[in-house]
Amino acid sequence: MVVGVCEITLHLPSCHSLKAKRQVLKSIMARVRNQFEVAIAEVDGHDRWQIAHLGLSYVSTSSQHAEEVLDHVWRFIEETRPDVIVTDARTEVMSW
Repeated sequence: MVVGVCEITLHLPSCHSLKAKRQVLKSIMARVRNQFEVAIAEVDGHDRWQIAHLGLSYVSTSSQHAEEVLDHVWRFIEETRPDVIVTDARTEVMSW
């Protein structure tokens, strides 16, 4: 079993309240879950309006496949949400 984890840092320049941030993140997380079948949640920066840290995990039988799926997720966010800037994305794949 292979587990891939990723932390994606987002800058949300159009958000000027926690409510606006929550709406944007809810939309992103729902689309990512449906498209890629990964686990995703906000893991840090809960009290900051324009910064979000998303944690993702994916279980696979292949490390290459796990890494590809997680890479596709952050590219998907960049391509489908021009109002959001991906400032950092770190991926780690582990054999369990």
